[in-house]
Amino acid sequence: MADANVGVRASVGFCSDKGPRKENEDFAAAVIGAELPEPRQEVVAAIADGVGGAKGGRVAAETAVRGFLDGFWDLPETMEVRRAAARVVNALNTWIHDLGRRDAALAGMGCTFTALVLRGRLAHVLHLGDTRAYRLRRDRLICLTEDHSREGGPGRSRLLTRALGAEAEARLDYAAQPVALHDRFLLCSDGVHGVLTDEAIAEAMRERSSPGDTARALVAAALDSGSSDNCTALVLDVVGLPTADSAEVGSAIMRLPLIPTPISGETVDGFVLKAVLSDGRYSRLFGALDEVEGGEAALKFPKPQVAEAPARHAAFVREAWVGARVNSPWVVHLIELPTGRQTCLYTVMPLYQGELLETRLTRRPALGLEEGRQIAIGLARGVGALHRAGVIHRDIKPDNVMLEGGGSLKLLDLGVVRAPGLEDAPPTDIPGTRAYMAPEMFDGEPGNEATDIYALGVTMFRAFSGEFPYGNVDAVSPPRRDRPKDIAALRPDLPAWLQAVLGRAIARDPTLRYRDVMEFALEMEAGPPRAPSPVRRPLTLLERAPVRFWQGVAALLGLALLLSLWRR
Repeated sequence: MADANVGVRASVGFCSDKGPRKENEDFAAAVIGAELPEPRQEVVAAIADGVGGAKGGRVAAETAVRGFLDGFWDLPETMEVRRAAARVVNALNTWIHDLGRRDAALAGMGCTFTALVLRGRLAHVLHLGDTRAYRLRRDRLICLTEDHSREGGPGRSRLLTRALGAEAEARLDYAAQPVALHDRFLLCSDGVHGVLTDEAIAEAMRERSSPGDTARALVAAALDSGSSDNCTALVLDVVGLPTADSAEVGSAIMRLPLIPTPISGETVDGFVLKAVLSDGRYSRLFGALDEVEGGEAALKFPKPQVAEAPARHAAFVREAWVGARVNSPWVVHLIELPTGRQTCLYTVMPLYQGELLETRLTRRPALGLEEGRQIAIGLARGVGALHRAGVIHRDIKPDNVMLEGGGSLKLLDLGVVRAPGLEDAPPTDIPGTRAYMAPEMFDGEPGNEATDIYALGVTMFRAFSGEFPYGNVDAVSPPRRDRPKDIAALRPDLPAWLQAVLGRAIARDPTLRYRDVMEFALEMEAGPPRAPSPVRRPLTLLERAPVRFWQGVAALLGLALLLSLWRR
């Protein structure tokens, strides 16, 4: 998780080879703003390919890339990216165009040009020519640029329709879209993408080796495939993002209108809604096909008929805020859509494959010790990631835990979280599910780390035993008992230390619970060696000195026999 005042962080690597050509007319470079003498919060990368056959192609390519990087950093950070980039590119285009007309040795000089600017949580792409920019996200590769070229006729290569320096004015393409942590970008010349299929490029990118190794692998693959041109690849991995400002997130979401809850078969903003995955009181969740970017996703829509619009918007603001701030393999990930695509209120998530913990509890056999321990540890890690960001979940329960393959899981539903900087629910509107709520929440506690630990403990008690520890059998009513049930009586096959670990998590007195959720995780992971020691009672005389005890008993029996004989 990046600090709010820290810009984008990235790892960059590149490779360039002249291939069968006499000279290499490609040029690529990148600058990470945080590493500059006067740090900036952007990352900028660019690639250019000198126009083949023209004099000064290499000079144009190097001038374009170096000039763009230098010129962009000279402009203030407060200037809009599109405006700043256009100013620099137009100046470079004029210089290259005029130089190619004045200097006979550089006649006709020009180059293609593609740049990537990462600022805040947006990726800005600037482009003209047939160099390309790609993005790999969750193993799906898409091309972010459109080639400016056409067929050159029989036996001829493709002809450029746009190039930097070819015309008096640059016709620059511009696009911007949200960037996500672990996005991988590729800038490459046509010597690479001209011989490699998109699937071959995607396969190399999916290896997730270092950016430099991936760039070298792409260039080598292009040369092995018979590329007759210079081959250049620049790979950039996003390794850190600034956190989103809560006001910025909230204002954007509050402007989205609520629509009547859709049904299967409808299309919303390019998402074809398929099966209903869940249909709760406040929202409906669909599996969906993304016809714009491809792939599958899950979309959650509010039900406006059961709640006031501000309350529904507030829940989605919370989810978006947490999704922008918390990155954990144990917490649901929210997908940011490109600016302008979303026209109404809903959230987009990956379509996770698995089953809810609530569903797992209905199947036989019952949850075993090792399976349950892994669930408890993963769930605690997810809760811990939220707590480190200052976020309280407030609705931990089996219905909000998605079990995936390989022991992984996701903590779902961030709609009632308590987060810094976001308006909280009124005291009369207690968030969450009552059967999993700590006793102090019924007295007005809005939620803290201790209440999340209590809900986690109740969740795991029920996961192991099938019952609620305090007798509230309907998952809605508050606790009915003063002391929790004995898990050993409900599941004699489970060890005694488990009762001690869970008992501390669900203690009615919050001061007796774990101070940190990761302490609970460590106890579950370690088992008997780390489990709390049972309370020991004083040893009896029989336990301390059994021989003396029985000697005393024998003496008393002998004395009683003598007294009996004396009376006779």
